[in-house]
Amino acid sequence: MKADCYPLAAVPHLSRLALEYVAGLGSDAATALDPFYSPLRRTDAWMQSAAPISPAVRGDIAAILRKQNQGFGASPAAFANIDRLAEGASAVVTGQQVGLFGGPLLTLMKAATAIHLAQDASRAGHPHVPIFWMATEDHDFAEVNHAIFPATDGRSLQVLTLTDNPSPGAPVGNLPLGAAIEPLLAELQPLAGSRVTELVRTAYTPQATLGSAFAHLLAKIFSEHGLIVLDASSREVHALARPSLRAAIEHADVLNAALLERSAALQATGYHAQVVVQKSSSLLFLLDESTGERQALKRLSGGRWSAGGHHYTGSDLLAILDTQPERLSPNALLRPVMQDTLLPTAVYIGGPAEIAYFAQSECVYQHILGRVTPILPRMSATLIEPRVERILQRWKLPLQDTWVKPETLALRMAAAAMPAPIKRQLSRTGTALDRELQSLLEQMQQQDAALGHAAKVAGSKMLYQMNRLRRLSARHMLERETAIAQKAALLSQRLYPGNSLQERELAGVFFLSGAANLPQLLVEHAAAPGYPHQAIFL
Repeated sequence: MKADCYPLAAVPHLSRLALEYVAGLGSDAATALDPFYSPLRRTDAWMQSAAPISPAVRGDIAAILRKQNQGFGASPAAFANIDRLAEGASAVVTGQQVGLFGGPLLTLMKAATAIHLAQDASRAGHPHVPIFWMATEDHDFAEVNHAIFPATDGRSLQVLTLTDNPSPGAPVGNLPLGAAIEPLLAELQPLAGSRVTELVRTAYTPQATLGSAFAHLLAKIFSEHGLIVLDASSREVHALARPSLRAAIEHADVLNAALLERSAALQATGYHAQVVVQKSSSLLFLLDESTGERQALKRLSGGRWSAGGHHYTGSDLLAILDTQPERLSPNALLRPVMQDTLLPTAVYIGGPAEIAYFAQSECVYQHILGRVTPILPRMSATLIEPRVERILQRWKLPLQDTWVKPETLALRMAAAAMPAPIKRQLSRTGTALDRELQSLLEQMQQQDAALGHAAKVAGSKMLYQMNRLRRLSARHMLERETAIAQKAALLSQRLYPGNSLQERELAGVFFLSGAANLPQLLVEHAAAPGYPHQAIFL
């Protein structure tokens, strides 16, 4: 399978922090980010440095995983990996929100990267298994209630949305799908095809929840690779994670001070803090007993706390943790620490936002666990279907040239399709104008500074008009050749949908319809040297 590679610096909308983090991987050179991350990120030393957990915790989490994955319809390969975990294997962990129909393509890319690195470590003599941590405790329904597909018209996008939310503010993982899922499955059929729709239908039944359906689908897609799926919202998981949740209560003041200091340090170094931390912030949410709503716990003076209009003491929260541990859940900065209280994690696989989270979580890790888990970037890629590839080849367009607004792409393609004599004449005229104008401006600047400034302003207007001629010619071509506009719309729909990377917008299951071997294909390409953005041709 052919793949082209592009540096991440060419990818739009990536933060400076994420870019510099990835650029520093595999290098011994010191960087400004070193104080914020584990040094194990630079080499394969993570393979031998898994988070230490007790035999009792290892046995308990393995038992929980067996029970959960049996309910998820996991494959024999997944149960074999759970057995390996119980016997001493380490874990490569990743995770994501439980998006409708499996969520965007990046979900599959995260799983594939975890699988690939677990296989690499195992082949090197260090047994590892891949684990996918479902973020079932998140309460932002709007982030997970939809899936985006290319519409059948070849130009627009179609959003399938689960609109009914019976419990606003509650963790999304436990929300029942109910009868509302049936019309969405009917809408899915023409967008993803019969084979994929039937695969999705086996998971997304009216009896399922958003979390259980997501788990069933992910376990099925990566059944041959033994992906282990973990639902973190269960009572058993929270009971096992009491040490990290207890620390977040008992040491809230110290942790908050450390996070405020870390945010200031990041900003002073020119980076950003992914999570806004205030003096009243804590690392915890609390489920309201009467409404089921997940509410942020705020710290008050005198060791008091509040959530949703109710007030608590630290002792109240510790009592809840002892008797109803499932009511307390971590925020984004505590979540990886809770994860590594339970799992022998050697490395976490995350996207750009998670890389930024870890820069803040490092101080939480150090205080609660006395160590830091390294994070490595998930694969980043654009999948290119055969007919899309043919258009790119016809117009000699590299992938990065399509990462623009649809109208800009259409004009570029129209300009390329203009008759050769007009293109040559526009090029000659533009080159001559640039050359002669530059010479004239230099002479007028030497004659008088004020005259030179006025000439520069006038010259910029002349260059603008020259570019306007190019745009007028391209727009005329676009209006005359409607096929160009259609092809540009198709490229935008598939490669830069909604002015965003394909991996962030389009549903991963859409690509299963055109590539039955997609899971294996992603696993094979998941750890390209240098962590580039890949254009993978299907």
